[in-house]
Amino acid sequence: MSERTSHDLTARAADLAVRVADLLDQRCSVESGAAQTAEFLRAWGKQAQADRCEEQPFDLVAARFGLTEQEQQVLLLAGLAEEHEGIAGTFRALHPRGEPHPTTGLAALLLGGDRAAVRRLLTEGAAVRAGLLRFGAEGTFFERSITVADRLWEALHGHEGWPASIERVPVEPAPGGLDRWLAWPQVRRVAVSLLAADDRTVLVATPEEEIALSRCAAVADAAGTPLVAGRVAAQDPHGIALLAAHAAARGAIPVLVLAAHAEGTPPATLRIAAPGPVLVVSGGPVRAVGHRPLLTLPTGPLDGTDHRATWAAALPRHGELAPALAARHAVDPAHTTQIAADLREPVDLAQVASAIRARAGAVLPAGVDLSTPDVPWHRLVLPQDQAGQLRAAVDRLEQAATVLDDWGFRARANASGGTRLLFTGPPGTGKSLAAQAVSSAAGTDLLTVDVSRVVSKWIGETEKNLASVFEVAQRTQAVLFMDEADALFGTRTEIGDAHDRYANLETAYLLQRLDRFDGVVLLASNLRHNIDPAFLRRMDLVVEFPQPDESCRHRLWDLHLPERVRGPDVDLAVLSRLYPVAGGWIRNAVIAAGFAAAPAGPVRQHHLVAAMRREYAKAGQPFPGEPTNLMETRT
Repeated sequence: MSERTSHDLTARAADLAVRVADLLDQRCSVESGAAQTAEFLRAWGKQAQADRCEEQPFDLVAARFGLTEQEQQVLLLAGLAEEHEGIAGTFRALHPRGEPHPTTGLAALLLGGDRAAVRRLLTEGAAVRAGLLRFGAEGTFFERSITVADRLWEALHGHEGWPASIERVPVEPAPGGLDRWLAWPQVRRVAVSLLAADDRTVLVATPEEEIALSRCAAVADAAGTPLVAGRVAAQDPHGIALLAAHAAARGAIPVLVLAAHAEGTPPATLRIAAPGPVLVVSGGPVRAVGHRPLLTLPTGPLDGTDHRATWAAALPRHGELAPALAARHAVDPAHTTQIAADLREPVDLAQVASAIRARAGAVLPAGVDLSTPDVPWHRLVLPQDQAGQLRAAVDRLEQAATVLDDWGFRARANASGGTRLLFTGPPGTGKSLAAQAVSSAAGTDLLTVDVSRVVSKWIGETEKNLASVFEVAQRTQAVLFMDEADALFGTRTEIGDAHDRYANLETAYLLQRLDRFDGVVLLASNLRHNIDPAFLRRMDLVVEFPQPDESCRHRLWDLHLPERVRGPDVDLAVLSRLYPVAGGWIRNAVIAAGFAAAPAGPVRQHHLVAAMRREYAKAGQPFPGEPTNLMETRT
């Protein structure tokens, strides 16, 4: 295809070369040596003749921009020097400044000599307005050089010529699983517009460039048309025109990927003069001016059914995993396809989570830690009711698509896809461990936020920090855990000064982010009454972590103290009955006793009692005393 295309354009140029030879014979004397030049042009033209093909790039450009026959002749003349160095030498000999390009004066002679009409054509014609032709800056009008837009002649030959001034942006194949999205009325209107080749601007506004381009690819596939994308500035009309010209030469729709918008600056003003549909991808605000109709292409949100279809399309051999993956990793289809390419057989949930973490490449904000916990349910010692609530939270992930989408709760009850839990209770009762257990059971990473480093005294900084936290959580699809969340989710106050006003704005911002976040959010607080009621209403589950009873304490001692290092005098029942403490105390005491016993042998009862005494001392609480048989065990 490329070779025939190249021959076709050369044949057109050859026809024009013969006309230039005829012109030399008519206008030049024998003494000038023009006869030899004309003979060369005719010889080259005869050799370059080839059969024409239908719908070649030149025809596509002429049709897209509505070029007249005269404009097509000028475009061929401008590119003729690119066909042969001998032709370039001919133009150099004819040019008043010795440049290897034809002049507007030569174009006027070829077009019949009506210089007024030629001047109008070369200043107001479609080829000039579209930037297909360019003119030298020196000399009078009819002395100026005519050239083709940068690398366009190669594209008209069917080659992959591309201008150096525009960064080409690859458009990957459309991801699967977007059938329901393509049926949205707004998306269908865009597809119809692309199919009809209307003069219309389609704006795709999202911070995620990959997502925007994947949606462009999907809707272009639906319309049966290819895309060509390049990065340009909204205030660069020449760059926009050049991209549109190269897209036309490829029979494609141009996609303008606008350069990054600087925060705090006015919206970029975009004026497009190119004919036909143009897709515009922007991560910031854009103000489209002019009379071109405007459509917007939505990118979401997608629901659980869409995510199941996406995972099933990305992993066709593992369709049974699609529901679980959709529940745990509701990533955009653009990313799902990339993640699937990273996986190796056998594919499982853990491998997918690892691939998401690697792909996310998130630079963690200050005070945020990303980990992959491995805490099975049996390590979490809680009363039956609280343990059941945590399992129910993980089960919500599995059933979200069924309840929200298949059963219609999302639309009818305005239900959210996220899961929000509040852990309350005294320190050391297992809230942090529960967060790790939930993350392990869900098969995802855990994003732990140090709230003290997120909250800032500077106005507006807290919201910026929180936005970064939620962005990382969204990209990594991790369980978001905020410990000691009172500072963020505290009760709103009466406004007494500017600080109260902005503190309340922070709370309102958090409420909005919680409503929009589709992942799992775990909040922990030592005091439930410190939490704003508006947050409590948004919690799906509030799990109270009580002080463990004697039975739970016995399980905690048994869990933390390995049986193989216990001395014969260790009596866990006595310890559980005598010391009514939280699990965190028991853990600390076991570790301290282990280090104390390491030089001499196994852990003895007196090691554990001494360690527990120090825990009471740290807390400033009276020590209940030693077991009655402790003296006997020491001997």
